[in-house]
Amino acid sequence: MKLRFISFIILFIGFHINAQEIALVKYSGGGDWYANPTSLPNLIKFCNENIGTKIETKPITIELSSSALFLYPFIHITGHGNVVFNDAEIQNLRKYLLGGGFLHIDDNYGMDEYIRREMKRVFPEMDFVEISKSHLVFQEPYAFPNGIPKIHEHDNQPPQAFGLFKDEKLICLYTYETDLGDGWEDQEVHNNPAEIREKALRMGANIINYVFKF
Repeated sequence: MKLRFISFIILFIGFHINAQEIALVKYSGGGDWYANPTSLPNLIKFCNENIGTKIETKPITIELSSSALFLYPFIHITGHGNVVFNDAEIQNLRKYLLGGGFLHIDDNYGMDEYIRREMKRVFPEMDFVEISKSHLVFQEPYAFPNGIPKIHEHDNQPPQAFGLFKDEKLICLYTYETDLGDGWEDQEVHNNPAEIREKALRMGANIINYVFKF
């Protein structure tokens, strides 16, 4: 019990020291965890300029088994294919999320069945639930009354946002059939119209705001 208490104190101190920092998760399985290389830097720049954050411009890359995971209150996973977590990563990610960390998963297309499988290993007792359009993450600082916006077309399916919750607090956000990261990338990468990129960046800012404010 004493050791467990100390570990949570360390976790809290780590989050406090890096209160506004984010990390990109490197995972195994063959999926391209490194997809959308300009997306997070652009999102960070947008947030620093528009919602008052002071995030380091270049996010760190981290593996889930690393003890440094607990230094970052916000971590991001993206990619197109297979995702595999080993046992140490499963245990570390569970501890991280239950201890106050936040995970955003953005399906870049093709990772749905794999990320659902692995997150079920992290939380066997939980299921992803679709997030209500009235949730705070869709309200501040930018209003999205229709919920998660559609940014990039894949299979002509509606965009969806799913979540895992601890005591009604969103601890994992899974954005599906929207591809926010494509909208965060440099304009010339996907040639998205300015209004689509703005919409994606604003939704990303809402996610960042939710994590750091609530």
